[in-house]
Amino acid sequence: MKKLLALFMASMLLLAACSSGSNEPNGNTGSTGTDGGAQVTVWAWDPNFNIKALNIAKEAYAAENPDANINIVENAHDDIIQKLNTGLGAGTTSGLPNIVLIEDYRAQGFLQAYPDMFYDLTEHINASEFAEYKIGPTSFDGKNYGLPFDSGVAGLFVRTDYLEQAGYTIEDLQGIDWKQYIEIGKKVKEATGKDMISLDPNDLGIIRVMIQTVGSWYMEEDGVTPNLVGNEPLKEAFQLYKEMMEANIVKPNSDWSQYVATFNSGDVASVPTGNWINASIKAEASQSGNWAVAPIPKLPDHPDAVNASNLGGSSWYVLNIPGKEQAADFLAKTFGSNVDFYQQLITEVGAIGTYIPAADGEAYKATDEFYGGQSTITDFAAWTEQIPRVNYGMHTYAIEDILVVEMQNFLNGKDLDKVLEDAQNQAVAQIR
Repeated sequence: MKKLLALFMASMLLLAACSSGSNEPNGNTGSTGTDGGAQVTVWAWDPNFNIKALNIAKEAYAAENPDANINIVENAHDDIIQKLNTGLGAGTTSGLPNIVLIEDYRAQGFLQAYPDMFYDLTEHINASEFAEYKIGPTSFDGKNYGLPFDSGVAGLFVRTDYLEQAGYTIEDLQGIDWKQYIEIGKKVKEATGKDMISLDPNDLGIIRVMIQTVGSWYMEEDGVTPNLVGNEPLKEAFQLYKEMMEANIVKPNSDWSQYVATFNSGDVASVPTGNWINASIKAEASQSGNWAVAPIPKLPDHPDAVNASNLGGSSWYVLNIPGKEQAADFLAKTFGSNVDFYQQLITEVGAIGTYIPAADGEAYKATDEFYGGQSTITDFAAWTEQIPRVNYGMHTYAIEDILVVEMQNFLNGKDLDKVLEDAQNQAVAQIR
């Protein structure tokens, strides 16, 4: 997952996850506000995931609302960031959609900067029926503005055949911490010659995964104040990252295609990341039966640490424009309450939602022969409910851009306390 440059509320407009240029002649327009047949336009990205999920939702909604006019527009992620920022920053919603998908890491930037531009969904959904950790980024000032969608629940995808050569089984990876993971990685490297993990030095997603296992983040609880100096989980995560590098169990990559190639080619033994990697892992069909998924490792020496974390994920938002009521109704009756719909998402898209009642459905219990007959969806659903809730705040990626540079300084010998102190000072200066 490659980071986009974060912009700040005080000086530049904040980021949001969406899409770009319309596929239709006159482009991206919201509802025209006509009675009964109002057009509800939805913006999202990724035709094989989000768009496919929307089309299933559209069919489910049409079964009970045959006159509904749901217009799904596939957009490129980067351009919509600009379009949302331009429109909302200018105080106009002209040309914007009724519903838009926003990445959880970026949602607070929009909600805090433009709260009047979003429609309150509190009365349309039962927030308690969604994974607790998703409510933080989708809410503001006591109101639910976002309808939680997919889970970025993390798992430790691992080659069981490589584990076996090193004298381990998948059971040995249950409930481990990151220090234990590194030790296992050393043994795997010794026995197989394979690296344990692939990392991109320009992407610190693994740090986010580590610190959320203890409910920590780059910002204080207010979501605005940088929390780098004195942040012990972050300090430990930096140390663990360096230990991985020094243990010689890391295969570097510089982009998405290289990253996928490291495990499709069999060059790495494990992939600790969000469940969305599943399709990329299964793309190499010849490896079927040689993979399993264990809980994500946790930070060591923290009694409150859990073997559950998150990387990625997004949610649906309704803009405060004509057609908002029907847009909210569409979301509420599909992503907000339809258990059967979520079974379709699993079987047809492979999307794991965060709607808790859906986890009791049959699709969530299915076994997967690629993963040795493991009921992976059941496991991911259970881990989703355990993910600690944190306030991602407004500046996740901006701070991470600073940390990427300081991580390299740390690897090159700079004192860690000085690293975090300098990062804190830079973050405070930028955010101010």
